[in-house]
Amino acid sequence: MQEDALNRRIAAFGRGYEAEAALFGEPKKRFPSRSACISLLGDIRSLMFPGYFDNDSAAGTSSELLIGERLLHIERVLRCQIRDALIFGDGSLALELAYERATNLASTFMDELATVQALLLTDIQALFDGDPAARSYEEVLVSYPGLYAIFVYRLAHVLYELDVPLIPRLMTEHAHSKTGIDINPGAQIGEYFFIDHGTGVVIGETTVIGDHVKIYQGVTLGALSTQKGQGLSGVRRHPTLGDYVTVYSNASILGGETHIGAGSVVSGSAFVCESVPEHARVKLKDQEIIVHHPGEPEPAWNYVI
Repeated sequence: MQEDALNRRIAAFGRGYEAEAALFGEPKKRFPSRSACISLLGDIRSLMFPGYFDNDSAAGTSSELLIGERLLHIERVLRCQIRDALIFGDGSLALELAYERATNLASTFMDELATVQALLLTDIQALFDGDPAARSYEEVLVSYPGLYAIFVYRLAHVLYELDVPLIPRLMTEHAHSKTGIDINPGAQIGEYFFIDHGTGVVIGETTVIGDHVKIYQGVTLGALSTQKGQGLSGVRRHPTLGDYVTVYSNASILGGETHIGAGSVVSGSAFVCESVPEHARVKLKDQEIIVHHPGEPEPAWNYVI
C-alpha cells in the first residue's frame, strides 16, 4: 500500500512538472541564488559603512586590506550570480560567453559603488534633516527602514540599468518584505531622497523622482490602469515628481502623463491623476469628519463589496 501511494504521488508531481514546463518553458541551465544575492547586500553595506553592521572594525573606519578583501569577495560572488542570471535570461547562452559578459558587468557595477555610497550619504542627510525625532546620523543609518529600502534600490537600479535579469528584482523584493516599502529597481530617483515611516509606499518601475523629494507612509506612485497587463510592458505608466516635491501619507499619484511640478505639496489621502504646476498645493476639498457622541443614534452603514 505504501509503495502504491508513493508511486501515485511521484506520478502526480511528474504531471505537475510537465505543467510547469508548459508555463515557464524549458528548464533553465542556471538560476541565480536568492540567498547569495541577499548576502551580497549585507556585504556591500558593510563595505560602505564599516563597523556599523559588523564587528570587523571600528564604526566608520576600515583598513585598506579589509576594503580590498571585501571588494574582491563582492565582485567574485556577483560575477557568478550575474552569469547564472544571464543564462536564466537566455538558456541558449554558452557558459563561457555568459561568464565573460558577467565579468564585464560585475566590473562596471563595482566601479559604481563609490557613486552609490555618495548618493546614500545625501539620503541619510535628508532623513536626518526631515525627521525631528532623529537623534543622530548613526540612528538613521542603522535603524531607519526607509534608508534600507533606498540603499537596496540604489544598488538594484545599477544592475537594472546594466540589463541584468532577475537579480535587481530579487534584491528590491527582499527589501519590500523587510520594510513594507516597494521600490521597483527601474524607477529613477534623484539625490537627497526622504521616505519617512515608509510602510505601504509603492514606487512603480517607470516613476521619475527629482532631487530633495519627501514622501510619507502609504504613498503610491503607480499606474493609472494595469488592465492591459503585459501589454503595458516598456510603456511609461508612472508619474514624474519634480525637485523639492512633498507627498504626504496615503496619497496616490497615478499615470505616466502625470507630472507634479517642482516645489509642490500633495496632501494626505489625495488621489491625483493629472499634472500639477510648480509650487502648487494639492488638497482634498470638503473633507467631512462626523463625531457621534455617546448615546446619539448612528446612521445605518451601507457596505458595497
